[in-house]
Amino acid sequence: MKNLLIISAVFPPEPVVSASLSFDIANKLADDNRVTVISPKPTRPFGFKFDKQFKNQKFKHFQLNSFTCAESKLLGRLRESYSFGKYSYKYIFDNHKQIDLVYINTWPIFAGYFTVKAAKQFNIPVINHVQDIYPESLSSKLPVFSPLVNFLLLPIDKYILKNASKIIAISNNMKEYLAQTRGIEKEKIEVVQNWQDENSFIEFSRTSRKINGNNNPFTFMYLGNIGPVAGIDILIEAFSSANIKNSRLVIAGSGSMKETLQRKVVDQNLKAIEFWDVPDGEVPKIQDQADVMLLPIKKGAASSSVPSKLPAYMFSKKAIISCVDESSATASVIKSSNCGWVLPPENSNALAEKLIEVVVFEKSILFEMGMNGFNYALNTLSKKNNLNKLINILITKSA
Repeated sequence: MKNLLIISAVFPPEPVVSASLSFDIANKLADDNRVTVISPKPTRPFGFKFDKQFKNQKFKHFQLNSFTCAESKLLGRLRESYSFGKYSYKYIFDNHKQIDLVYINTWPIFAGYFTVKAAKQFNIPVINHVQDIYPESLSSKLPVFSPLVNFLLLPIDKYILKNASKIIAISNNMKEYLAQTRGIEKEKIEVVQNWQDENSFIEFSRTSRKINGNNNPFTFMYLGNIGPVAGIDILIEAFSSANIKNSRLVIAGSGSMKETLQRKVVDQNLKAIEFWDVPDGEVPKIQDQADVMLLPIKKGAASSSVPSKLPAYMFSKKAIISCVDESSATASVIKSSNCGWVLPPENSNALAEKLIEVVVFEKSILFEMGMNGFNYALNTLSKKNNLNKLINILITKSA
């Protein structure tokens, strides 16, 4: 029986996918190992009310008193990463004799650096689960300072990845990019796609009655984090421009941009646009009320990863209109599964035209697309397949 440490930037009760991934991994590993999880205090998504207390009996979980910054503020996020990294370093330093393997799904750059540095000091193998590519994701938001940001931070990321025993990438695009730009052999990088728990969607579909009846308006829905990268302002602009009778746009979730977008909708008197909260565990029920799901992503923001909301959309058996880069992993999944449409990002005119077109489709066409997505996700994006694959990697490295 091994002593395994999981360092996770988010963890239940936070209702975000990375938190669920870390919980699933800890829960599965705890069947045959002594597992400890450390994480910051819950803050994500911004504005979410953490009413539920998270409890488990299978592994230990410690919330560290590191600095947190739920709002999308550059300096606050950098400080958050630095602080959690220092706390993680101290935990490893104090407990290294009881740690056989470290799995990290942590904040980029500083948190990863301090964690890997501590593990290296005590010859503890590290599995680094990469969710996004930094510093490129940061520098793309600061085009004027992009060369400087990459110059200062890229060496840190190279240190993290080169000193990890194994790297988990979440798409083939990410694997190829990391190998090429970080000088890492491809054999060191394993691809395991992020998953959603398909069972909650399957169980809901099996036991519930259809909520979205014939009397409801045609419902376009976005469900996920309402943040600056999501591009929800384009949804609002396109839906307003389309001006489709007997239709509504539902924006469900929490995030740093929610209040700003709500004010915009009120100021423009857009009464067919609704903002819904998403209580924990209610995603299948809420998405069931949609006719079509919407997936906008700012240009260049998700070229190498599949956003966590995509498999959730697919498990709800919904057709999807995406506004993403043509070369992105998201576009590849939607095209391969034939579950929807791929439009250029940040193009409200193209989206408005597609909204008008889709409303008059036969329901059978949307249903068929939804089933295509469901079947594809069941084979490639399910918890059953991908969790077992990741666990096998961890067990092999800890042996």
